[in-house]
Amino acid sequence: MGFYVRNERLGRHMMLHLYNTLHRAKMEFVPLDEGHVRVYVCGPTVYDDIHVGNARPIIVFDVLYRLLQEMYPRVTYVRNITDVDDKIMDRAAGRGEGINDLTERTIQQFHKDVEALGNLKPSIEPRATDHIDDMIRMIDALISQRFAYIAENHVLFHVPALPDYGQLSGRNRGELVAGARVEIAPYKKDPADFVLWKPSTEKQVGWESPWGRGRPGWHIECSAMSTKYFGPDFDIHGGGEDLIFPHHENELAQSRCAHPDSSFAQYWMHNGYLQSEGQKMSKSTGNFYTVKEILGEGEREKMWRGESIRLMMLGTHYRRSLDFTKKGLEDAKRKLDRWYRALGDFKPEVVSPNEEVMEALCDDLNTPRALAIMDALCSRISAGREEASETRGSLYTGARALGLLQHGNEAWFQGVMSTDIYEEGDGIESLIAQRLAARQDRNFDAADSIRNTLLDRGVVLEDKPDGTTIWRRTT
Repeated sequence: MGFYVRNERLGRHMMLHLYNTLHRAKMEFVPLDEGHVRVYVCGPTVYDDIHVGNARPIIVFDVLYRLLQEMYPRVTYVRNITDVDDKIMDRAAGRGEGINDLTERTIQQFHKDVEALGNLKPSIEPRATDHIDDMIRMIDALISQRFAYIAENHVLFHVPALPDYGQLSGRNRGELVAGARVEIAPYKKDPADFVLWKPSTEKQVGWESPWGRGRPGWHIECSAMSTKYFGPDFDIHGGGEDLIFPHHENELAQSRCAHPDSSFAQYWMHNGYLQSEGQKMSKSTGNFYTVKEILGEGEREKMWRGESIRLMMLGTHYRRSLDFTKKGLEDAKRKLDRWYRALGDFKPEVVSPNEEVMEALCDDLNTPRALAIMDALCSRISAGREEASETRGSLYTGARALGLLQHGNEAWFQGVMSTDIYEEGDGIESLIAQRLAARQDRNFDAADSIRNTLLDRGVVLEDKPDGTTIWRRTT
């Protein structure tokens, strides 16, 4: 029996299908509680600025969050922050700074980046370091139920204790061990066993526990935080394809064993890999980009808008691999220019979901199809074949479901947006005023020089018949 969402704003019944990695099939989405959908997505490990590959799951699951909010009365979206990890410790030590200083600065930049990309804030954004006690309790439960053991001040999950370990990734035992590139430590009972708790020296970050001073393993963090906010069972767990094994496989194993009567997440969703300019992204090949770099912080003339990045990523279905290219950004920018011109200054009085776009998204977040619908709406507006206000309303609501067209027409073309973390347009307005004064003094050489200066900065001027001048950005 299919589950149909009854939502008066949608106007009719609509069924949501999502690809479930656990079952390797697209399935009808049936929440545990029709009145409250619960989603957990793995967030950043905050040792460095996020790169464009990190941005993809953030954008994908933001679209899912928007969709679920339209369909269900309550949605809780948890996206964690991993702020204790060996990578963080190593990076802080390498830079000669405190771990807290590194993580706080990185978290602040992360928030700036995701805002610039047009993402909604999650309902809850827990930090791992605030949930150490929850992790200790879960580890203790695993030990008491003999799924974990203590060895040389480590606590390890014993993989052979769970006969169906590997069900999420679909790997056999040999593949599991090889694929994990596991540490063959002498204190392990089995090479596949993974760390739940590890000892810390006095110079390392650590917390007191029944097994001595130490710190948590990576996998236990998400299990403890999801349980804290949702209990042992919830609806959707998401993340990048690279997390399927070992991270999500280990999350699933330890969570099921800590709560034997639960199944943990009902649906597992994973976005495909991202490559850059046709190759695996790597600093050595020069195709490695952080979001901060692409947005061009501090270099306005080199800036790409967050919406351009977002649109480019949504142009490929989330489960397929994506090639991130500068040409793709250029194409996305041109498309957004066209959409903003078609939308104009339209402001809807009543906002109802665009049913065609919703249907596309209900088909396992089919964003390419949704964007094709948006293009068709734009063409109809440009052709003037029908009532423009109604079609603009459909364009606006369709874009909203995708997190696009979030700025006014003037703001988009002038580059002054609420989420803009770069320079405002005050300097441009000052130069335009100077040019106007020069023209009034018939100093046309000076006026032309100012126009050329602005053009070099990516600003195009348009003189109106009434004597006023408007401007827009070319990038």
